[in-house]
Amino acid sequence: MRRLLPRVVAAATALCAVVVMAQRHVTLPLTRIVTIEAKMASKADYFEDPEVRRLLVRHGFRVHITRMGSRGIAAQSYDSYDVVFPSGQPAADLITRKRAAEGHPATTYRPFVSPIVLGTYREYAETLQQAGIARPLPGVPTGAKPLYYSLDMQKFLKTTADGRRWEGLGIDRHGIHNGNKVLAQTSDICEANSAGTYLGLVSYVWNHDNIPQDATEATRFADRIRLLLNDQGMPSSEKNETYVSAEGKSISPIAVIYEHQFLAHQIDAQADAGRVDSERVLLYPSAQFVTEPQLIALTPQGGRLGELITTDPALQKRAMELGFRVRDAAGAASTSDSLTRFLSDRHIQAPVLTGNDTKAVLPRLELLERMIEVVGDCDPVAKSAAGGEAP
Repeated sequence: MRRLLPRVVAAATALCAVVVMAQRHVTLPLTRIVTIEAKMASKADYFEDPEVRRLLVRHGFRVHITRMGSRGIAAQSYDSYDVVFPSGQPAADLITRKRAAEGHPATTYRPFVSPIVLGTYREYAETLQQAGIARPLPGVPTGAKPLYYSLDMQKFLKTTADGRRWEGLGIDRHGIHNGNKVLAQTSDICEANSAGTYLGLVSYVWNHDNIPQDATEATRFADRIRLLLNDQGMPSSEKNETYVSAEGKSISPIAVIYEHQFLAHQIDAQADAGRVDSERVLLYPSAQFVTEPQLIALTPQGGRLGELITTDPALQKRAMELGFRVRDAAGAASTSDSLTRFLSDRHIQAPVLTGNDTKAVLPRLELLERMIEVVGDCDPVAKSAAGGEAP
């Protein structure tokens, strides 16, 4: 009994210490987690990344996302939301103009940029190369196959306008039988920023590097361009999902996507399989356009989130790791040196873009909207907004 007494005392002492520590722990202040209600387009991928979610929770934020296309965000009500995050400037301008007209100016944040590109497959890229329509970008490592090509947009669009088909370009030499027309497929032009931006890019190239100057010219060009885009059939809501799927090659040989989506796919492939997906490659239009997604803060809490993702080094670094070209502290687009180093360190080819390509310009907002309405037979944004939330 005497031998057990010291052990009992020690155990009791330890138990008391645990109880005291537990009581002290309960009295520690708990971090308050604020839930941000957000409407987002494709850039929701960033906020749904597990590491981004973890970093946001550390700062006291949780983001609840309602996904829809950029133009859909502009068309519908967003009164109960803290932020909206369309994928490009046209939809953002529609939203900020409407807010200003209602007496509620909105604050915008531009944390990163991403060029519009065309995702395709090696056999199709090599077919375009042999036809003189595409060429590999420089910087291909010795012994490697190119992941990136420059696409001559004038020649590509003429091929589409002439009704040329893949079998006529010689796709069968690569073991593929495809009698469909040569064209790029987009997401729903009535909803998606990528589709509307591609429409603007096509109009710029088709108009000899000039934008339409008035509604009459915009309508005339839209009628011509509709023939180039409507042969794609029923558009999907998110073209990148089709592109990276196992059936993508047969469904959509060339898809209009964002550069960061392709790079994120290759980063994941390298991490999962130890090698890049050499079957999928990118076409960079010779008339380049870099989209500028804008997070629009509608409440003070939304403003805190926008400030955080724009200035926090860890969140900026994670955006770069997800394939985005991150803006610097002054708000200017970065030189992408960090992204190039990140890809090279992981044995992933980095795109080496030349400064010789034309920088495309989108039509004025009202003219671009007119073209979208004509090409996609879309309701005007003002009419869509009057109808309330979509089911």
